[in-house]
Amino acid sequence: MIGDMKKLRLPDFVIGLMLAVGLNGCADRFLDESPDERVEVTTLSQVIQLAGSAYSTGNYGWLCELSSDNIIDINAPYMATQDDGREVPVRYNLREYERMDGEAYRFEPVKSSNGTDSPSEIWEGCYHAIATANHAFQILDGLRGNVPVEDTSEKMRAAYAELYLIRAYHHFILVNVFSQAYKDDNASRNDIGIPYCMTPEDVVMVDYDRSNVTDTYDRIESDLERGLDLISDVNYEKPKWHFNVKAAHAFAARFYLFRREYDKVIEHADAVLGRDASVLPSVLMDYSVFDDCVTSEDFAEAWQNPDSENNLMLIATYSVQFRRHIGYRYATAGKALKDIEYHYGPNWDWFLMPAASVGGGTFYDGNADHGFTSARIAERFEYTDKIAGIGYAHIVRREFTCTELLLERAEARLLGNHDKKGCAEDLIAYENSRQSFSKSNLDFYTSGGALRPLTESMIERWYSTPGKSNVIADWTTTDSMSLGFNIPKDLYPYMNCLNDMRRYETAYTGLRFFDLKRFGIEYTHIWNAEGTAYKLKWNDPRRAIEVPQDVLAAGMASSYLTPSQVSHNVQSRRMTGLCGKIKVENE
Repeated sequence: MIGDMKKLRLPDFVIGLMLAVGLNGCADRFLDESPDERVEVTTLSQVIQLAGSAYSTGNYGWLCELSSDNIIDINAPYMATQDDGREVPVRYNLREYERMDGEAYRFEPVKSSNGTDSPSEIWEGCYHAIATANHAFQILDGLRGNVPVEDTSEKMRAAYAELYLIRAYHHFILVNVFSQAYKDDNASRNDIGIPYCMTPEDVVMVDYDRSNVTDTYDRIESDLERGLDLISDVNYEKPKWHFNVKAAHAFAARFYLFRREYDKVIEHADAVLGRDASVLPSVLMDYSVFDDCVTSEDFAEAWQNPDSENNLMLIATYSVQFRRHIGYRYATAGKALKDIEYHYGPNWDWFLMPAASVGGGTFYDGNADHGFTSARIAERFEYTDKIAGIGYAHIVRREFTCTELLLERAEARLLGNHDKKGCAEDLIAYENSRQSFSKSNLDFYTSGGALRPLTESMIERWYSTPGKSNVIADWTTTDSMSLGFNIPKDLYPYMNCLNDMRRYETAYTGLRFFDLKRFGIEYTHIWNAEGTAYKLKWNDPRRAIEVPQDVLAAGMASSYLTPSQVSHNVQSRRMTGLCGKIKVENE
């Protein structure tokens, strides 16, 4: 386990919810566990098994959602959306799930928790995964001897590939959580990065240099490209739980989108989606799979199905994010809920989006929305004692999907070559996937013209009219992000449409926080009954979440500093090291 993950007892209201909707199962992935037996890894097959365990079980979703505009404080005055679309002013007096949630919501360092869903869990989970990968690299190098990697067996090359991608991916998560967004090479040399660990450590005291964001991205790219050169699916019986070929390209597309190398985004997206738009319906999310769903577990299985062509990679995490959304102070409610789920659009005259509530729902108390919960992140509870109701809470993350990849390609087409037509084609294909219901449901939505096919002219008209959409952003601040990130005004409607669609598509995953950072969108959290405002400007140091308090205490430089503010001797000294030797267990 990572951090202080404890066995949990299901709260009464969660038990009631699970009994009501049938969410009392657990994926086989969490049930068939071997006894705790230490093993010595000496063979290629054992290394391949070890690589399969080198994925963080920490979930960055809740912390990043709290830090974004997808969550509000429902103890502060806000406008609650009614089931008929009306809004009424309300305020609650609910408790926090734990004090950490308020700290993160106010953009403060998290000092009160190092447990589940905390910065510590994310930090330690990622570095444990990196340490596991580095340990596996060392063993592989010993098995390979003097033979060049390219001349080894396909299985060994694929093992190297997965390890390179694991190491790149976990550093990518770390830098996007605990550092500023990438701006450009010059500007990002003034933003502090994260320690990049490339070798196992077997000494007591280790110095770590956070360097800068540009250097961190350079190292991620190096590992990413090595992994892409060697990747194949030869080692996987269940490829969706690993960095398979398509997931590797999806990761590359996301990395290069964040780095604004748009031609590479398109190249890697095309490797998964193809260039023929006619094949997109077969790989995008098919909402007709929900037609026969009844329970929340049914919906969760449909969203998280490893056999779905849309799902490219799944990651199992220890997390209580699902229950934090229900009945507590910080929730997806009010304007946040309306902007994500419950608003009109350019092609639908319905306040509830056709695809919005698939396997989710808004909790109401009187006339006030009480927060939204989604089956996309439905909790999968692993019982260790069913009578006592004790076990481990899991969230299965859909880390890479074709639908999100399609929106990344649309952004790259728009900002790379100002290709409005190509961008619009991808946006329309995405919207078509959100309308992929059974014929009877689609007939219901399209009757009377309430739902119409999206067109380029609809995008331009709707998303350029102030007051027409709740998701129109101020893109003028992006000019301050860097000299290379300048959005012409004629592209604003398409960027607004992208922002709208990405906010829906990435909701509850934490990726909205990354978008707010890299787009330079300014936003405000309203807190408490007095309505205290906490605003984040595009260059606010608090856009980088502070590293865990025990890491700070050990000497790690603060996320709020710049590299020039960090003296040479202010590095982290941790007794165990970030990426020290790991204990390998038979899993």
